[in-house]
Amino acid sequence: MFGIVRPCRHVLCKGLYADWMGHLCGLCLALRDEHGHLSRLVTNYDGLLVSVLTEAQSPTSTSRRRAGPCALRGFKGADVVESEGVRLAASVSLLLAAGKVSDHVADGDGVYARRPVAAGATRLAGRWSSAGTAMAGTLGFDPTPLTAAADRQALLERVPAQALPGRSAAPGLRELTGPTEDAVAAAFAHTAVLAGKLHNREALEAAGRGFGKLAHLIDAVEDLADDRASGAYNPLAATGTGLDEARRHCDAAHAELRAAVDGLDLPRPGLTRALLVRETSSAVSRAFAIAGTHGTGHPPGHPPGDPGAPPGRRPSKRDTGGLLSLACAALTCCTCGLYRPAWDEDREGSFCERFDCSGYDCCSNCCSCCPGEDGCCCDGCGCD
Repeated sequence: MFGIVRPCRHVLCKGLYADWMGHLCGLCLALRDEHGHLSRLVTNYDGLLVSVLTEAQSPTSTSRRRAGPCALRGFKGADVVESEGVRLAASVSLLLAAGKVSDHVADGDGVYARRPVAAGATRLAGRWSSAGTAMAGTLGFDPTPLTAAADRQALLERVPAQALPGRSAAPGLRELTGPTEDAVAAAFAHTAVLAGKLHNREALEAAGRGFGKLAHLIDAVEDLADDRASGAYNPLAATGTGLDEARRHCDAAHAELRAAVDGLDLPRPGLTRALLVRETSSAVSRAFAIAGTHGTGHPPGHPPGDPGAPPGRRPSKRDTGGLLSLACAALTCCTCGLYRPAWDEDREGSFCERFDCSGYDCCSNCCSCCPGEDGCCCDGCGCD
């Protein structure tokens, strides 16, 4: 999986975490049911947000169905979301994955530089793209912004500025993030159509642009050191944007995203606000903390190798890497595609695990049940 929104039970109240898992498992199973086990590899945290947004705009909870035991849920069953929002998330995830694989092949990254691997990956990306496009058609969603994003990005990154019509200078950072912004804006906006809340479309497009910009910039920040070492393209290096300026761009994008979320008509806002406001803020802080200490250690409380781990717990060798990581990758094809490291299972001391805040809005009444506790669904209860 990939994505900048990576919540765990330590940072979501119990009810919100259960909702999040319902969407995640629902996406994984929707991919399996319609496109086969291999498609579950594209289960994508960021693509899942369209399912969350669709339900958030509905006055009642989306229908659930009971799923059987899964190895990566500790062989437990679960109530998973079954809706058009999940199917839209599946379509978006397939299209995003197809674009990502195609980009790796075009760049010749790692094993993709080998002809047999590149040929197989190209065929797989084609199948995922066709499946995502077909599914989008059944939902009335035009996938063009998503399918065109990779080609637009490649043009901006690889073609000299002088070869672009009407251009005399290289693309700026805002132009480089444009394809991602447009793709996410289109996906977010269509949730208003599925939910029957057309008046939300403008705010959803704004939220999508803010989130798309954040996702692109955070990815660039996280990859900056490695890209410089390998000589790979990075939008920050290409535009001469330093980390301080990149942080200002991220903070501005997050402010735009938060303002757009505040402008939405959401009968069920809790999980949406937790993910699009609080978790994106955490993602920005995490990315710049790691980038700022690259090669000199690691940010306080976040051991290297798993920046999402709870403070004070260093994963052991059993938690990361080696044969266990390989086994978890293999299990993705035959289970829900969700691996939780061992530290995520140890939650006896988690304050919010002892409270069920499902009846409260995030950063609103939730503060009454989790007063001042870090890791709750509100930012230290600084509700505003």
